[in-house]
Amino acid sequence: MKTFVNKSLYRQPKSSSGFTLIELMVTIAVLAIIVSIAAPNISNQLANQRVKSTTATLQNALKEAKVESVIRRQDVEVTINNNGTAAGSIVITGGNSLNITTYSYSVKSTVKAVDGGGVAVTNIKFKPSKTADTRTFTICDSTQTASPRQITVSRVANITTNLGGTCP
Repeated sequence: MKTFVNKSLYRQPKSSSGFTLIELMVTIAVLAIIVSIAAPNISNQLANQRVKSTTATLQNALKEAKVESVIRRQDVEVTINNNGTAAGSIVITGGNSLNITTYSYSVKSTVKAVDGGGVAVTNIKFKPSKTADTRTFTICDSTQTASPRQITVSRVANITTNLGGTCP
């Protein structure tokens, strides 16, 4: 009498475990595709964030200068310096040329200011009578991919922020 034994019961288990080379290559290829799609968006978001941050810094400096001019009962001047290859600075000085405070912003951001007639300027003066020089500040990023922002200061020292403007 012949008995048949199922040979599958006697198979030896595989001694190696883990990923095959093909599985690893496919995974790396998929990750590379995802990174190549996401990388430009991330750099654009960083540039936009720099512009927003510089806009907020300038807006805070302008508001502080406006309040300081009323409190001190003297003219207060805000001067902007892009500083070329160093971080930009915003300096607030009182009527006696004494520095009140200094702000800094990203080296990749630039701030351009024009007066009411469109002439380029680097400063604005707030008066204790709650008035100011008319100025429009445009904040840009060096990468040119970020959306520029504008801060407008009216004659009655109203400070407004808008999305827009043109960068060189």
